[in-house]
Amino acid sequence: MINVQNLVKHYGEVKAVDGISFTIRKGEVTGLLGPNGAGKTTTLRILTCYLQPTSGMVSIDDYLVDENPIDIKKRIGYLPESAPLYPDMMVYDFLQFIADIREINDAERITDVAIQCGITEVMHKNINELSKGYKQRVGLAQAILHDPEILILDEPTNGLDPNQIIEIRDLIKELGREKTVILSTHILQEVEATCNRVIIIDKGAIV
Repeated sequence: MINVQNLVKHYGEVKAVDGISFTIRKGEVTGLLGPNGAGKTTTLRILTCYLQPTSGMVSIDDYLVDENPIDIKKRIGYLPESAPLYPDMMVYDFLQFIADIREINDAERITDVAIQCGITEVMHKNINELSKGYKQRVGLAQAILHDPEILILDEPTNGLDPNQIIEIRDLIKELGREKTVILSTHILQEVEATCNRVIIIDKGAIV
């Protein structure tokens, strides 16, 4: 499903990703584990077509990231480390906005996703009133609203308190039963709790 071969990414003279290769099969929950600055976020941004690779080949369902970004984005749900939310919007209005962008015409889809992500009780609150745990849940809701085959999560529990971490991990495991999931983290317990496979990255290389 996902094939990465000799991926390299430079920021000026800095080599953030240094020739990494891996494949991820359909239905796997895979963790990218490594310290801060290891190249995890850069790799995920290339997979989501947010960044172009300097060199190498990345394909998702046989679509190349540098040639078919729209087709790939239709297949991917993405939650960056800082959830891309509009704080002045109500949760429901935000999800409706995302649904309009994604051209989702199913009126029940927002309700279904709200139930799945456990945010039904905050649907009519402004996003800036929510705890960080609920904001992460709203971020996950926007990522799965179009029912993507692949879910990419960058440090999904970063900054959460212990109870919120458990809740988000449980939600990720639930989503992993029906989707291919890739998440990045620098915490070993995170991959032990949520993943069935781990890729360890340091200084831009798989170690």
